[in-house]
Amino acid sequence: MKRRLAILGLPMAVVLGLAACGGSDDGGGGGSGGDEAGGTFAVITVDPSNPYWKAEVDTAVAEAKKLGYDATVDAHNNDPDKQNQFIDGAISKKVKAIILDPAGAKESVGAVRKATEAGIPVFLVNAEIVEQGIAKSQIVSNNAQGATLGAEEWVKAMGGKGKYVELFGNPTDNNAQVRSNGYAEVISQYPDLQLVQKETANWDRAEGKQKMEVMLRAHPDITGVIAGNDEMALGAIQALKDAGKLSQVKVLGFDGNQDAVNAVKAGEMVATVLQPIVQGTTLAVQQADRYLKEGKTGVDQEKQALDCVLITKENADKLNNFVLSD
Repeated sequence: MKRRLAILGLPMAVVLGLAACGGSDDGGGGGSGGDEAGGTFAVITVDPSNPYWKAEVDTAVAEAKKLGYDATVDAHNNDPDKQNQFIDGAISKKVKAIILDPAGAKESVGAVRKATEAGIPVFLVNAEIVEQGIAKSQIVSNNAQGATLGAEEWVKAMGGKGKYVELFGNPTDNNAQVRSNGYAEVISQYPDLQLVQKETANWDRAEGKQKMEVMLRAHPDITGVIAGNDEMALGAIQALKDAGKLSQVKVLGFDGNQDAVNAVKAGEMVATVLQPIVQGTTLAVQQADRYLKEGKTGVDQEKQALDCVLITKENADKLNNFVLSD
């Protein structure tokens, strides 16, 4: 199954055509438009202990090196203050570009602006900020589309009825709300499905397990769990195993990390939704390189969305470390 890059509804073929003909200038005023080459990219991510963000980091570093750059890596753990420190460090080191997975949609605006005003272009991956015209690119997964795919599969597994709980991601990350809304839009069409509790678990497996234990004590008769990412879903699965209830509960994840894929294969998770993080990060680094060399990213929109892919038992064997083979 091929993924599609949507730029305000444009199909991948159109995007590639724009890139081939040079696209339009992004109006940022930066970039040399000449022979900039070499130097260092600062890769600032969330938490590489999470397989999703590790794939993001590994991809960014490998692609940067492939294009002739060195790379530094820092992790802010969704702490805007840490992020600001890393941005300040990148500015002082005079890096060529910053590849950033932002610590909050609103909270990161100032940090991105600071780097941009210092003459260092910023390319966002995985999560967006609430303003445009500051970063050169914002490349994210189509979270609404992915949530719809996942919810539809989960509803089918639930038989359209039952009590369920939800594990919500980090509240400062727009992705968390978009996925939750996407789930709700599908599930609201089934009046016999009842949400009995919703807890924030901040994308974390251990916290997902702890919150699941709390919800199980309050609602021992639930038959479903929807989670904003795989790590929270995997924590919930462990709590359900410990309580001897996993066989009675249908769990949905989101990200497509390998542990979740293995859980899908084992029948412990109904499905996960693959975020094309390898593709998105690769594009961010390539656009940074092009911007440095030509003064433009090669695409005509700052915000770019990559379609997600539903992963079930039928195609789980084709997914390896966030890359889906044909």
